[in-house]
Amino acid sequence: MQPSLIKSAAKIELVVFDVDGVFTDGRIWIDTSGNESKSFNVRDGHGVKLLLHYGVDVAVLSGRKSHAVEIRMQELGVQDVLQGHIDKRAAFNELLSSKSANKEHVAYVGDDIVDVQAMQMAALSFAVADAHPWVKERADIITQHAGGHGAVREVCELILDAKGLLDEALQYNL
Repeated sequence: MQPSLIKSAAKIELVVFDVDGVFTDGRIWIDTSGNESKSFNVRDGHGVKLLLHYGVDVAVLSGRKSHAVEIRMQELGVQDVLQGHIDKRAAFNELLSSKSANKEHVAYVGDDIVDVQAMQMAALSFAVADAHPWVKERADIITQHAGGHGAVREVCELILDAKGLLDEALQYNL
């Protein structure tokens, strides 16, 4: 990875993740009663917990609303769960304002065209490996793993590594 990207990653204090297609593989299961379920990767969750443990804040910003997302993020200790925001630029700005966060210390992880505006506002942008091609063209970093299959963990470890914390973090039991 380019030294300038490592330097940017070392400064990250907040990582904002999209959900569908990033924390999940993008599939949504709806049963005959209309109940929705999603599949989350346990290793991704552990990466989020590591970020939080080492002082890097985490938020999610989703265009959809899902009770499953609320439950999973609560389990992980993610405080900022913004759902139902198609205009991710406005929601991203509101989030940064509410946290008094500087864009230079924020990363955004997305997979689809609705994420690009927020990605472009962040100091460091990630697209998951199976993101829309147009999104990948505009990302600073493309993960090796697909959404729902370790991309979140990869981002978490990259940031911890840039901060010089990865070796310690991988030995830590939450």
